Amino acid sequence: MIYFDFDQSTIRAEFREVLNGHAAYLAQNPGARIVLEGHADERGTREYNMALGERRGNSVSRYLVVQGVSVDAIEVVSFGEERPVNEGHDEASWSENRRVEIRYVTYQ
Repeated sequence: MIYFDFDQSTIRAEFREVLNGHAAYLAQNPGARIVLEGHADERGTREYNMALGERRGNSVSRYLVVQGVSVDAIEVVSFGEERPVNEGHDEASWSENRRVEIRYVTYQ
């Protein structure tokens, strides 16, 4: 899970090592595929939050590609505010919802 600051899509330094680990795994396993699911908190319009979730997913995707991951191994989707992990209405809850989830997928 990669978390973001309010209204930001910049990857925080504390998550680069996590992403480097994913990049190394993907480089060593060329058949592996991931879906980057971008999310936002409930503040803002649905349209804005969908776009923000996509920007966050694309930010993670670009980082991984720079680290050597094939663009073909990555899919980005945005759920905006539609799938919160915390239903609260305070900063602690919102901070958990501003995220990109990395899901490994297997295609049959």
